[in-house]
Amino acid sequence: MVAPQYSDVGSRSDLPLVSLAEIRDAAERLRGIAVRTPLLAFPAAGAAAWLKPESLQPVGAFKIRGAYVAIVRLPEETRRRGVVTHSSGNHAQGIARAARLLGVPAIAVMPDNAPALKVARTKADGAEVIFSGPAPDERVEVAHRIAAERGMALISSYDDRDIIAGQGTVGLEIAEDVPPGPLTVFVPVSGGGLASGVAAALKGMRDEVRVIGVEPELAADARDSLREDRIVRWPAEETGRTMADGLRVTALGHITFAHLRAHLDEILTVSEAEIAEAMRTLAADARLVAEPSGAVAPAAQLREHRTLAAGTSVAVVSGGNVDPMLYAAILAGTNL
Repeated sequence: MVAPQYSDVGSRSDLPLVSLAEIRDAAERLRGIAVRTPLLAFPAAGAAAWLKPESLQPVGAFKIRGAYVAIVRLPEETRRRGVVTHSSGNHAQGIARAARLLGVPAIAVMPDNAPALKVARTKADGAEVIFSGPAPDERVEVAHRIAAERGMALISSYDDRDIIAGQGTVGLEIAEDVPPGPLTVFVPVSGGGLASGVAAALKGMRDEVRVIGVEPELAADARDSLREDRIVRWPAEETGRTMADGLRVTALGHITFAHLRAHLDEILTVSEAEIAEAMRTLAADARLVAEPSGAVAPAAQLREHRTLAAGTSVAVVSGGNVDPMLYAAILAGTNL
């Protein structure tokens, strides 16, 4: 396989990091909105292996956490004018649901190749969907233009302190629910909002904890960024090859890069075959439906568990909004 051609888009190391107090405040705001997902045993990855099934959230993914916190923290006058976001799918659903619960209008700019299921569910919650080209930069540009034209608040899908604080409640719950002792947590990385928040919470609450980010081999810009200590961008045509559509962001944000640089212990990549096998194992071993993006962290947990030091491991299943036809093909082993 030819290595992607990537280029530096700059970085900053002086950005203030989200605090544990901010994450705790987000947890209070999410009471009755987001599900406190349980830890489920995952014996295929070892006797002390667990899953954090964010696929069980009301919108089928962890995104409701950050989306609700980001909207509810807006000044009331700003919030009333509505919100606009850009997303490949799950964040759009989170924004649509949060906006409906808060009674404000929402627009989601989505790529024209977004999974039909995610588009339909975003619309079902009352959001207006506007399509752009498949490249992330295209939808960001469209969202910025709409926000300026309509006077709406623009909410990033990951590079935002409130988003990071909301997603960090996943890590807060893991830290509270796992007994004391050595802990390794696997978390997927795309734009970095979830991994940033989870790592910030865990590092603020646990002494013996390692946080491992996981990406598809075909969209490994965060791995390159941390390796080179600068934000690295992969072309959209490269990241678009992975079936993990929620992890096709081409570069970390400045805020998320600062968090991952400070808190992440390691970053691993998994192959498309490993993602598919993890989806099958999650269905058979844990009775969980996971989309490809949601199976990335468990894929690494399954591969790495024999080399982990003693202690508990947890993998975040970030979402379960998978196209039924793709899911059937993966379960049958005919997708690759």
